[in-house]
Amino acid sequence: MDRSGAVAALRRAVAAAGERIDGVSWCVALSGGSDSLALTAVAAELRPTTALIIDHRLQAGSDAVADTARRQALKLGCVGVQVLSVDVGRVGGPEAAARQARYAALETARDSAPVLLGHTLDDQAETVLLGLGRGSGARSIAGMRPHDPPWHRPLLGVRRELTRAACDELGLTPWQDPHNADRRFTRVRLRHEVLPLLEDVLGGGVAEALARTATALREDTETLDALAGDALAATGTEAGGLDTARLSALPDALRRRVIRAWLLAGGACDLTDTQIRAVDRLVTAWRGQGGVAVGSGLRKQRLFAARRAGVLVMHTEPV
Repeated sequence: MDRSGAVAALRRAVAAAGERIDGVSWCVALSGGSDSLALTAVAAELRPTTALIIDHRLQAGSDAVADTARRQALKLGCVGVQVLSVDVGRVGGPEAAARQARYAALETARDSAPVLLGHTLDDQAETVLLGLGRGSGARSIAGMRPHDPPWHRPLLGVRRELTRAACDELGLTPWQDPHNADRRFTRVRLRHEVLPLLEDVLGGGVAEALARTATALREDTETLDALAGDALAATGTEAGGLDTARLSALPDALRRRVIRAWLLAGGACDLTDTQIRAVDRLVTAWRGQGGVAVGSGLRKQRLFAARRAGVLVMHTEPV
Protein backbone atom coordinates (compact mmCIF):
# COMPACT_ATOMS: atom_id res chain seq x y z
CA MET A 1 0.00 0.00 0.00
CA ASP A 2 1.13 3.54 -0.72
CA ARG A 3 0.74 4.85 2.80
CA SER A 4 1.22 8.44 1.63
CA GLY A 5 -2.04 8.17 -0.33
CA ALA A 6 -4.22 6.86 2.48
CA VAL A 7 -5.83 10.18 3.40
CA ALA A 8 -6.51 10.98 -0.25
CA ALA A 9 -8.15 7.58 -0.75
CA LEU A 10 -10.37 8.09 2.28
CA ARG A 11 -11.25 11.59 1.14
CA ARG A 12 -12.41 10.23 -2.21
CA ALA A 13 -14.53 7.56 -0.52
CA VAL A 14 -16.23 10.04 1.82
CA ALA A 15 -16.75 12.62 -0.92
CA ALA A 16 -18.37 10.00 -3.16
CA ALA A 17 -20.65 8.88 -0.35
CA GLY A 18 -21.46 12.50 0.44
CA GLU A 19 -23.18 12.84 -2.93
CA ARG A 20 -25.96 10.68 -1.49
CA ILE A 21 -26.12 12.39 1.91
CA ASP A 22 -28.42 15.37 2.32
CA GLY A 23 -27.61 18.44 4.38
CA VAL A 24 -24.92 21.09 4.59
CA SER A 25 -23.45 19.57 7.75
CA TRP A 26 -23.17 16.17 9.35
CA CYS A 27 -22.17 14.31 12.50
CA VAL A 28 -19.54 11.63 12.96
CA ALA A 29 -19.72 8.90 15.58
CA LEU A 30 -16.22 9.08 17.05
CA SER A 31 -14.87 6.35 19.33
CA GLY A 32 -11.24 7.43 19.11
CA GLY A 33 -10.25 4.26 17.23
CA SER A 34 -8.48 4.43 13.87
CA ASP A 35 -11.60 3.97 11.72
CA SER A 36 -13.70 6.72 13.26
CA LEU A 37 -10.71 9.01 13.86
CA ALA A 38 -9.61 8.88 10.22
CA LEU A 39 -13.24 9.36 9.13
CA THR A 40 -13.57 12.42 11.37
CA ALA A 41 -10.40 13.95 9.94
CA VAL A 42 -11.63 13.61 6.36
CA ALA A 43 -15.27 14.50 7.06
CA ALA A 44 -14.29 17.75 8.81
CA GLU A 45 -12.53 18.87 5.62
CA LEU A 46 -15.63 18.33 3.50
CA ARG A 47 -18.53 19.71 5.58
CA PRO A 48 -19.10 21.31 8.96
CA THR A 49 -18.83 18.31 11.27
CA THR A 50 -19.97 17.59 14.81
CA ALA A 51 -18.26 14.72 16.58
CA LEU A 52 -20.51 12.57 18.77
CA ILE A 53 -18.44 10.60 21.28
CA ILE A 54 -20.10 7.77 23.19
CA ASP A 55 -18.76 6.91 26.64
CA HIS A 56 -20.18 3.46 27.37
CA ARG A 57 -18.65 3.56 30.85
CA LEU A 58 -17.80 -0.13 30.60
CA GLN A 59 -14.06 0.23 31.22
CA ALA A 60 -11.99 2.04 33.79
CA GLY A 61 -10.77 5.36 32.40
CA SER A 62 -13.43 5.55 29.70
CA ASP A 63 -13.99 9.22 30.54
CA ALA A 64 -10.32 9.97 29.80
CA VAL A 65 -10.60 8.12 26.47
CA ALA A 66 -13.64 10.20 25.58
CA ASP A 67 -11.86 13.43 26.54
CA THR A 68 -8.88 12.53 24.36
CA ALA A 69 -11.23 11.93 21.43
CA ARG A 70 -12.91 15.28 22.16
CA ARG A 71 -9.61 17.13 21.98
CA GLN A 72 -8.60 15.31 18.80
CA ALA A 73 -11.92 16.21 17.16
CA LEU A 74 -11.43 19.90 17.92
CA LYS A 75 -7.89 19.84 16.51
CA LEU A 76 -9.21 18.21 13.36
CA GLY A 77 -11.58 21.12 12.80
CA CYS A 78 -14.92 19.82 14.04
CA VAL A 79 -17.34 22.67 14.61
CA GLY A 80 -18.89 20.89 17.58
CA VAL A 81 -18.18 18.01 19.92
CA GLN A 82 -20.52 16.19 22.29
CA VAL A 83 -19.51 13.51 24.78
CA LEU A 84 -22.50 11.29 25.48
CA SER A 85 -22.43 9.03 28.53
CA VAL A 86 -24.78 6.05 28.30
CA ASP A 87 -26.04 3.28 30.53
CA VAL A 88 -25.59 -0.12 28.88
CA GLY A 89 -28.21 -2.71 29.74
CA ARG A 90 -28.01 -6.49 29.50
CA VAL A 91 -30.64 -7.43 26.93
CA GLY A 92 -29.18 -9.49 24.09
CA GLY A 93 -25.69 -9.72 25.56
CA PRO A 94 -22.99 -7.07 26.10
CA GLU A 95 -22.31 -6.29 22.43
CA ALA A 96 -25.97 -5.92 21.47
CA ALA A 97 -26.78 -3.92 24.59
CA ALA A 98 -23.88 -1.52 23.97
CA ARG A 99 -24.94 -1.09 20.35
CA GLN A 100 -28.54 -0.34 21.36
CA ALA A 101 -27.43 2.26 23.92
CA ARG A 102 -25.02 3.81 21.42
CA TYR A 103 -27.53 4.22 18.61
CA ALA A 104 -30.18 5.59 20.97
CA ALA A 105 -27.75 8.26 22.19
CA LEU A 106 -26.66 9.15 18.66
CA GLU A 107 -30.29 9.45 17.55
CA THR A 108 -31.04 11.86 20.38
CA ALA A 109 -27.92 13.99 19.88
CA ARG A 110 -27.80 14.27 16.10
CA ASP A 111 -30.47 17.01 15.97
CA SER A 112 -31.83 15.80 12.60
CA ALA A 113 -28.37 15.76 10.98
CA PRO A 114 -27.06 12.67 9.16
CA VAL A 115 -24.53 10.58 11.08
CA LEU A 116 -21.40 9.04 9.55
CA LEU A 117 -20.28 5.71 11.00
CA GLY A 118 -16.77 4.31 10.67
CA HIS A 119 -17.63 0.75 9.60
CA THR A 120 -15.18 -0.65 7.07
CA LEU A 121 -15.16 -3.51 4.58
CA ASP A 122 -13.62 -5.69 7.30
CA ASP A 123 -16.58 -4.96 9.59
CA GLN A 124 -18.91 -5.91 6.75
CA ALA A 125 -17.12 -9.24 6.22
CA GLU A 126 -17.40 -10.02 9.93
CA THR A 127 -21.11 -9.15 9.88
CA VAL A 128 -21.72 -11.54 6.97
CA LEU A 129 -19.95 -14.36 8.81
CA LEU A 130 -22.01 -13.69 11.93
CA GLY A 131 -25.18 -13.86 9.84
CA LEU A 132 -24.09 -17.13 8.27
CA GLY A 133 -23.40 -18.61 11.68
CA ARG A 134 -26.82 -17.63 12.99
CA GLY A 135 -28.65 -19.04 10.00
CA SER A 136 -31.00 -16.07 10.03
CA GLY A 137 -31.48 -15.77 6.28
CA ALA A 138 -30.47 -13.51 3.44
CA ARG A 139 -31.38 -10.32 5.29
CA SER A 140 -28.73 -10.98 7.92
CA ILE A 141 -26.09 -12.06 5.41
CA ALA A 142 -26.79 -8.91 3.39
CA GLY A 143 -24.87 -7.03 6.06
CA MET A 144 -24.89 -3.29 6.63
CA ARG A 145 -26.23 -0.74 4.17
CA PRO A 146 -23.90 2.05 2.99
CA HIS A 147 -26.82 4.44 3.35
CA ASP A 148 -29.63 3.80 5.82
CA PRO A 149 -30.68 7.34 6.80
CA PRO A 150 -29.86 8.88 9.14
CA TRP A 151 -26.95 6.43 9.28
CA HIS A 152 -24.27 6.47 6.59
CA ARG A 153 -21.17 4.29 6.22
CA PRO A 154 -18.84 5.94 3.70
CA LEU A 155 -15.94 3.58 4.47
CA LEU A 156 -17.83 0.35 3.84
CA GLY A 157 -15.74 -0.30 0.73
CA VAL A 158 -12.44 0.53 2.47
CA ARG A 159 -10.15 -1.91 4.28
CA ARG A 160 -9.34 -1.27 7.93
CA GLU A 161 -5.62 -1.05 7.20
CA LEU A 162 -6.24 2.08 5.15
CA THR A 163 -7.70 3.95 8.12
CA ARG A 164 -4.68 2.99 10.20
CA ALA A 165 -2.39 4.23 7.47
CA ALA A 166 -4.35 7.49 7.29
CA CYS A 167 -3.91 8.05 11.03
CA ASP A 168 -0.16 7.48 10.64
CA GLU A 169 -0.06 9.91 7.75
CA LEU A 170 -1.88 12.56 9.79
CA GLY A 171 0.17 11.96 12.93
CA LEU A 172 -2.88 10.82 14.90
CA THR A 173 -2.71 8.32 17.74
CA PRO A 174 -5.87 6.19 17.77
CA TRP A 175 -7.24 4.57 20.89
CA GLN A 176 -6.64 0.83 21.08
CA ASP A 177 -9.82 -0.56 22.61
CA PRO A 178 -8.94 -3.58 24.81
CA HIS A 179 -12.31 -5.10 23.92
CA ASN A 180 -11.09 -5.43 20.31
CA ALA A 181 -8.55 -8.00 21.50
CA ASP A 182 -10.79 -9.78 24.01
CA ARG A 183 -11.44 -13.30 22.71
CA ARG A 184 -14.59 -13.58 24.82
CA PHE A 185 -16.38 -11.61 22.10
CA THR A 186 -17.49 -13.56 19.02
CA ARG A 187 -16.63 -10.77 16.60
CA VAL A 188 -13.09 -10.56 17.98
CA ARG A 189 -12.54 -14.28 17.39
CA LEU A 190 -13.88 -13.93 13.86
CA ARG A 191 -11.46 -11.07 13.27
CA HIS A 192 -8.35 -12.69 14.70
CA GLU A 193 -8.98 -16.41 14.16
CA VAL A 194 -11.64 -17.24 11.58
CA LEU A 195 -11.00 -14.67 8.85
CA PRO A 196 -7.21 -15.16 8.83
CA LEU A 197 -7.76 -18.93 8.56
CA LEU A 198 -10.20 -18.48 5.68
CA GLU A 199 -7.76 -16.15 3.94
CA ASP A 200 -5.04 -18.78 4.30
CA VAL A 201 -7.16 -21.75 3.19
CA LEU A 202 -8.90 -19.98 0.28
CA GLY A 203 -5.90 -18.04 -0.93
CA GLY A 204 -6.83 -14.50 0.03
CA GLY A 205 -9.54 -12.06 -0.98
CA VAL A 206 -12.09 -13.52 1.43
CA ALA A 207 -13.09 -10.24 3.08
CA GLU A 208 -13.72 -8.63 -0.30
CA ALA A 209 -15.69 -11.68 -1.47
CA LEU A 210 -17.88 -11.60 1.63
CA ALA A 211 -18.53 -7.88 1.09
CA ARG A 212 -19.51 -8.54 -2.53
CA THR A 213 -21.87 -11.27 -1.34
CA ALA A 214 -23.48 -8.79 1.05
CA THR A 215 -23.99 -6.28 -1.75
CA ALA A 216 -25.60 -8.84 -4.07
CA LEU A 217 -27.92 -10.16 -1.37
CA ARG A 218 -28.84 -6.65 -0.24
CA GLU A 219 -29.90 -5.74 -3.79
CA ASP A 220 -32.05 -8.88 -4.01
CA THR A 221 -33.53 -8.28 -0.57
CA GLU A 222 -34.43 -4.68 -1.32
CA THR A 223 -36.20 -5.72 -4.53
CA LEU A 224 -38.19 -8.40 -2.72
CA ASP A 225 -39.04 -5.98 0.08
CA ALA A 226 -40.48 -3.54 -2.47
CA LEU A 227 -42.62 -6.31 -3.95
CA ALA A 228 -43.67 -7.32 -0.43
CA GLY A 229 -44.84 -3.78 0.26
CA ASP A 230 -47.22 -3.98 -2.71
CA ALA A 231 -48.39 -7.45 -1.65
CA LEU A 232 -48.99 -6.28 1.91
CA ALA A 233 -51.37 -3.60 0.65
CA ALA A 234 -53.18 -6.19 -1.48
CA THR A 235 -53.60 -8.79 1.27
CA GLY A 236 -54.43 -6.48 4.18
CA THR A 237 -57.93 -6.23 5.62
CA GLU A 238 -59.73 -3.10 6.77
CA ALA A 239 -59.27 -4.19 10.38
CA GLY A 240 -55.50 -4.47 9.97
CA GLY A 241 -55.21 -8.24 9.55
CA LEU A 242 -53.99 -10.30 6.61
CA ASP A 243 -56.23 -12.37 4.32
CA THR A 244 -54.79 -15.89 4.46
CA ALA A 245 -56.35 -16.94 1.16
CA ARG A 246 -54.56 -14.15 -0.69
CA LEU A 247 -51.39 -14.76 1.28
CA SER A 248 -51.30 -18.46 0.42
CA ALA A 249 -51.23 -17.64 -3.30
CA LEU A 250 -47.91 -15.75 -2.95
CA PRO A 251 -44.50 -17.37 -3.51
CA ASP A 252 -42.92 -18.52 -0.24
CA ALA A 253 -40.17 -15.89 -0.05
CA LEU A 254 -42.57 -13.06 -0.84
CA ARG A 255 -45.25 -14.29 1.57
CA ARG A 256 -42.82 -14.45 4.49
CA ARG A 257 -41.63 -10.93 3.74
CA VAL A 258 -45.23 -9.73 3.80
CA ILE A 259 -45.72 -11.41 7.18
CA ARG A 260 -42.50 -9.86 8.50
CA ALA A 261 -43.51 -6.36 7.37
CA TRP A 262 -46.98 -6.80 8.88
CA LEU A 263 -45.57 -7.96 12.21
CA LEU A 264 -43.13 -5.05 12.40
CA ALA A 265 -45.90 -2.57 11.57
CA GLY A 266 -47.94 -4.08 14.41
CA GLY A 267 -45.27 -3.53 17.05
CA ALA A 268 -43.09 -6.62 16.75
CA CYS A 269 -39.32 -6.31 16.99
CA ASP A 270 -36.21 -8.50 17.01
CA LEU A 271 -38.01 -11.03 14.83
CA THR A 272 -36.30 -14.33 14.14
CA ASP A 273 -36.62 -16.55 11.11
CA THR A 274 -38.14 -19.22 13.36
CA GLN A 275 -40.91 -16.88 14.50
CA ILE A 276 -41.72 -15.72 10.97
CA ARG A 277 -41.90 -19.30 9.71
CA ALA A 278 -44.16 -20.26 12.62
CA VAL A 279 -46.58 -17.46 11.67
CA ASP A 280 -46.28 -18.54 8.04
CA ARG A 281 -47.51 -22.02 9.03
CA LEU A 282 -50.73 -20.39 10.25
CA VAL A 283 -51.27 -19.70 6.53
CA THR A 284 -49.74 -22.71 4.79
CA ALA A 285 -50.18 -25.53 7.34
CA TRP A 286 -53.29 -24.53 9.26
CA ARG A 287 -54.38 -27.27 11.68
CA GLY A 288 -56.19 -25.15 14.24
CA GLN A 289 -52.99 -24.37 16.13
CA GLY A 290 -52.82 -21.52 18.62
CA GLY A 291 -51.11 -18.16 18.26
CA VAL A 292 -47.40 -17.57 17.82
CA ALA A 293 -45.56 -15.37 20.31
CA VAL A 294 -43.25 -12.82 18.68
CA GLY A 295 -40.81 -10.32 20.13
CA SER A 296 -42.04 -6.84 20.93
CA GLY A 297 -41.12 -3.76 22.91
CA LEU A 298 -44.24 -3.99 25.03
CA ARG A 299 -43.74 -4.04 28.78
CA LYS A 300 -45.66 -6.61 30.85
CA GLN A 301 -47.39 -7.86 27.69
CA ARG A 302 -46.68 -10.45 25.04
CA LEU A 303 -47.54 -10.01 21.38
CA PHE A 304 -49.14 -12.89 19.48
CA ALA A 305 -50.05 -13.55 15.86
CA ALA A 306 -53.03 -15.85 15.40
CA ARG A 307 -55.49 -16.99 12.75
CA ARG A 308 -59.18 -16.25 13.12
CA ALA A 309 -61.80 -16.88 10.45
CA GLY A 310 -59.27 -16.94 7.64
CA VAL A 311 -57.47 -13.79 8.77
CA LEU A 312 -54.12 -13.31 10.49
CA VAL A 313 -54.54 -10.97 13.46
CA MET A 314 -52.36 -9.73 16.29
CA HIS A 315 -53.29 -9.50 19.96
CA THR A 316 -51.55 -8.99 23.28
CA GLU A 317 -51.69 -10.94 26.54
CA PRO A 318 -50.37 -9.95 29.95
CA VAL A 319 -47.12 -11.58 30.99
